[in-house]
Amino acid sequence: MKGINLSSSADFTLLGFSDQPQLELILLLVISIIYIVTLLGNITIILISYLNPKLHTPMYFFLSNLSFLDLCFTTSIVPHMLWNLKGPGKTISYTGCVIQLYMVSWLGSTECVLLSVMAYDRFNAICRPLHYGIIMHSKFLQQLAALAWISGFLESTVQTSLVFHLHLCSHHRVDDFICEVPALIQIACEDTAFLENELTVATVLYVVIPLGLIVVSYGCIIRSVLKIKLTEGRRRAFGTCGSHLIVVVLFFGTVLCFYIQPKSTYAQNHKSFVILFYTIVTPSLNPLIYTLRNKEAKQAIKMLLAREPT
Repeated sequence: MKGINLSSSADFTLLGFSDQPQLELILLLVISIIYIVTLLGNITIILISYLNPKLHTPMYFFLSNLSFLDLCFTTSIVPHMLWNLKGPGKTISYTGCVIQLYMVSWLGSTECVLLSVMAYDRFNAICRPLHYGIIMHSKFLQQLAALAWISGFLESTVQTSLVFHLHLCSHHRVDDFICEVPALIQIACEDTAFLENELTVATVLYVVIPLGLIVVSYGCIIRSVLKIKLTEGRRRAFGTCGSHLIVVVLFFGTVLCFYIQPKSTYAQNHKSFVILFYTIVTPSLNPLIYTLRNKEAKQAIKMLLAREPT
């Protein structure tokens, strides 16, 4: 079959929900609201983490990194998605597709590593409380955050470079509403075995291994908490981990559903809604989960709102 190099300047058509036009107006409204909530929630987390001295802790350092990541992640996807939903045109330029794929891969991989780093922080806080301040010092926090961001950057560089050297079938019709690796592989008209194997390796490195480290960390945490005799002590210990654990389940649950579940077992519409959930809904839930379950965060927000303008 005749193909063309993906490095050409041709635009791409993002099919998304174009086969269900009755959904598009609803999605336009719902996604707009969710995006506003995401912006407000994550900006609030960053502000209170920076402005309130009581929140200058390792947990809020990593949480502000997560909030900044979620801001960038949704902004790389949502504005263009809303533009496509409001009209008949569903295209994205070659440059736009490259940037979007790069950002989605970078930030998605970074979040996987960052969530495992946050689990390590909770492990030290509960299992090594006497040494917590020594272990989680400022320089080490910065190194862990840098590890998450740089590792995601490297993965995205490799992934994007490989994808945009593929040859496509001439229609340029992407069966998705964003530029993602699996969707672009589907429209290649050459052997993609190497790239699929590389994607499997990346999934193991950036999804399976971080998730495994999180499970091990929480196994140690649960064992330590069960040794606490006082019920109040147990409740407080689990409370410090509850928000992070909920975020982990939401994020990794949807990622695993999309990347590891065999493609033949679910319909395209189901896949699209799964992608919608982990790319748009989850980033909006993260700040809500942390603030609603944390007294310190709620107090910091009240103080921020109560500040009188100078």
